[in-house]
Amino acid sequence: MISAGIDAGSRAIKVVLFEHDQRRILGCGLAHQGVEQVQLVETLYADTLRRAGLDRTEIRAVVATGYGRQRVALAQTTITEITCHARGVQHLAPETRSIIEIGGQDSKVIRLDAGGKVRDFAMNDRCAAGTGRFLEVLASRLALDWPALDDLSRQSRQPACISNTCVVFAETEIIGLLAEGVPAADIAAGVQNSIATRVTAMVGRALEPPAVFTGGVALQPGMARALETALGCPLRVVPDPQFTGALGAAILAGRGWDRSLDGSAT
Repeated sequence: MISAGIDAGSRAIKVVLFEHDQRRILGCGLAHQGVEQVQLVETLYADTLRRAGLDRTEIRAVVATGYGRQRVALAQTTITEITCHARGVQHLAPETRSIIEIGGQDSKVIRLDAGGKVRDFAMNDRCAAGTGRFLEVLASRLALDWPALDDLSRQSRQPACISNTCVVFAETEIIGLLAEGVPAADIAAGVQNSIATRVTAMVGRALEPPAVFTGGVALQPGMARALETALGCPLRVVPDPQFTGALGAAILAGRGWDRSLDGSAT
């Protein structure tokens, strides 16, 4: 049986095709979000099927998750991103007890029980200072792309202190630091540390290992290092961490959604 998961996130749409008998991913695709989400989803879904050599009739079930999940017409049902990220990570790393997920517009801390079900979670969706948006603002200000930003942070010798907790004011602070001659590498490392500090505050108490770092921001190794230092806990980054939500949705699409997983509604 083959199913599909569609994660309509705030910054990108992700599709994963999952084969249940052999428990393997058959294909995945990603497209940047836009005003025409319905068409973007349709195009990405069709392209992902084509690259996997599959026909629509071979897909038995489709589940949508993420901020834009209610507008995914292809899906038979929707499931919260908390549940989907937990299931996706649990498939990739069954021993996981804690998850830190940082996306474009929010960050989450998810705690799992020994069976991989969601025990509790905390979510920051009110401020971009602890999310990938902060890194996007920095990259834009420094005229760098995403990989170059991480390479730059590795060169830091003395990370700058970014004191503002609002991205709008922090950008002004970054401009001031550049004007003072603070090296761009130190500013980049300082922003990573600032995000890590915000996430650590959201954790509230010691993070139970094994812990996994996922979401699009996990593609930056520097963020994993900053989080490990702030949390005092090693973090594993799963392969293709930006797809864990869509993967979890695809797995749940085939197995049927058990509401006891996190107790939340769609």
